[in-house]
Amino acid sequence: MRKINWCFFLIMGICLSNGCMSQSVEMNAKNAPNQQPAFAEQTRVKAIKTQEKVSIKIITEGLGSPWGIDFLPDGRFIISEKEGKIRIVSQDGKIGNPLKNVPPVRVFGVSGMMDVKVSPNFKSNRFVFWTYPEPIDNDRSVNCIARGVLSADETSIDNVKVIFRASHSNSDGFHLGSRMLFDKEGLMYVTMGDRYSKEVRDNAQNKKSHLGKVLRITEEGLAANGNPFENEKDALPEIWSLGHRNPQGLAFNTVSGDLWESEHGPNGGDEINIIKPKINYGWPILSYGIADTGGPLTGQTQKEGLEQPVYYWDPVVSPSGMTFYSGNLIPEWKNNLFVGALRGTHIVRLVIDNEKNRIIAEEKILADEWQRFRHIVQGADECLYAITDQGRLYKIGKNN
Repeated sequence: MRKINWCFFLIMGICLSNGCMSQSVEMNAKNAPNQQPAFAEQTRVKAIKTQEKVSIKIITEGLGSPWGIDFLPDGRFIISEKEGKIRIVSQDGKIGNPLKNVPPVRVFGVSGMMDVKVSPNFKSNRFVFWTYPEPIDNDRSVNCIARGVLSADETSIDNVKVIFRASHSNSDGFHLGSRMLFDKEGLMYVTMGDRYSKEVRDNAQNKKSHLGKVLRITEEGLAANGNPFENEKDALPEIWSLGHRNPQGLAFNTVSGDLWESEHGPNGGDEINIIKPKINYGWPILSYGIADTGGPLTGQTQKEGLEQPVYYWDPVVSPSGMTFYSGNLIPEWKNNLFVGALRGTHIVRLVIDNEKNRIIAEEKILADEWQRFRHIVQGADECLYAITDQGRLYKIGKNN
């Protein structure tokens, strides 16, 4: 275990001399230099710097490619690992044995065990939920959500049931999405990626497919009442929004209550979106960014009737799990959005003008740790906790 105390976070890629705070936090060359934002402050907003003294502590470095993290009522962590394991981790970093009875997971490409969440009513039902690719015929998988009951001795998950299976399977191990989030009514929002390949990604626009969607379902895996397409004959009733590529982050804005989402785009097109019911976010008809080969992917960045991202990154950072900070421990972070960046190897801090629903400033945090930050959550102690692909669990709090 290692502890680091910083007076200030180090910010990479920006000038630290007087008078440079109006410059963008991102100074590297763009992936798509010819594309233009749809409105001011849609990309490359001004850089900011945390002034509070902040403590950074590595709780453990012994996790195996963690993907999801949530809290048990007593403050301990429940963490999913890519290889198909779910573990309980103590606040001081003791890693428990894998919980038994977790069904097989297809680990291929970047996919494997994905998110994990405990029920809002965990104290009474002890439900644990997780998302994963269920193996089909050895070379394919389908996005699933499973639910089980954490045993009294905390050694197993019992009464395991697959409550949801997506409409389409695929052989690719990319773009599964799979972030879950509960609202105040106990309904679950879950993201579904487009599954990457050209053969299936157009299903992001197909309302008969779950691919490339944000869904809203119950704890039983059923479509929630009031979903926008529930009465539409040629649409799946679970769909909340459509036109997504690879969404890996969901969080409710602490001021407006709106649902915000992070999404992997092509090179030069990672997005932050404000998710509204029935709205089409465009993929793959339009997108910021370019294909891996260097040419335009769609040739369009704007089109009437298709929603614009509230923010995009060029070059990409690969945004993953995220949370709005609601605590008072670090006052200048109040209501800011924190996003784990994979390719960017830092945590993104975004300051929001909530009257205009615009992002107005950005900071890179923990950039000198060179970690792929997979998810970040806030604890009851008002500290932030972040997991990385390399197996670390960080605690970010106030340096007293």
